Amino acid sequence: MNRRNALLSGAALAATGATTAPAAATAPATSPQEQKHHPLRVHVVVFDGVEELDVFGPLQVLGATAAMGFPVAYRLVTGGRPGTVSARFGTRIDVPDAFDPAEADVLVVPGGGFRLRNGPGIWAELKDGHLPRLLREAAADERLTLYGLCTGVVLLHEAGVIRNRPCTTHTGAKQYLRDQGADVRDARVLDDGNLVCAGGVSAGIDGALHLMEREFGSEAAARIERYLEFERRGTVLVTSG
Repeated sequence: MNRRNALLSGAALAATGATTAPAAATAPATSPQEQKHHPLRVHVVVFDGVEELDVFGPLQVLGATAAMGFPVAYRLVTGGRPGTVSARFGTRIDVPDAFDPAEADVLVVPGGGFRLRNGPGIWAELKDGHLPRLLREAAADERLTLYGLCTGVVLLHEAGVIRNRPCTTHTGAKQYLRDQGADVRDARVLDDGNLVCAGGVSAGIDGALHLMEREFGSEAAARIERYLEFERRGTVLVTSG
C-alpha cells in the first residue's frame, strides 16, 4: 500500500474509531491497473518569476509516468486567477487552472527569484499574501503532500507551513533558512511524510522521481529514469516515522 492510500484508509478508520497497523516497508507497490480508477492528482503551482526547470523538470517526470500507463493526473495551476505567467528567464506559460486543494493529492511548490527582493518571484508572492494563505490552508489537510523544491521551500517556510519540520533547499538559500530557525538538512531530497523537499533546480527531478517511486514502486521509477536518461544522485533522507 502506498502512503497516499494508507492516509486515506487511516482517515476512514479514524472516523469509525478503528485502528490499523502501518503497512510494512516491503509491501508490494500497487500496479497501474489496480490504481487506474484512483489517479495520483498532482498540481504544480506557478507564478511570475518561477524558475523554469523547477516547473518543467517535475512536469517531465509526471508526463513520462503518465505516458507509461501509470495513473497520474497532473496540471499547472496558479495561486490566483488563471492566466499567463512569465518565468525567470522569460518563458511564457499559459496556466488555465487555479489551485483547488480539494482536487489535489500533491502540490508541487517551485522556487525562483530568491535574490531578487524587488522583482518577481517568491518574495513578491509573500508580499502579495494570497499564495501563502492558500498554502497554509492546504497544508491543514494532512492527506495533501507538499513538495517544495529549490527556493520554493523558502516560500513554504516563510508562509508558516514548514515550522520546525526538517527540510532542505537550494544550497544558496540554506544559510538564510537556518538563520530563520529552520531545521535545514544537507540532503538532495528529504522525505518527511506529507512534506517532501528537494534542493536546487535539477534536484527537483530527483524529488519528483522519488514521489513516483513512493507511489508506484522502485521498478516504475527505474523505468522513468531510463526514459529520461537521468540518474538520481545521492540518497533520500527519510525523516518521517
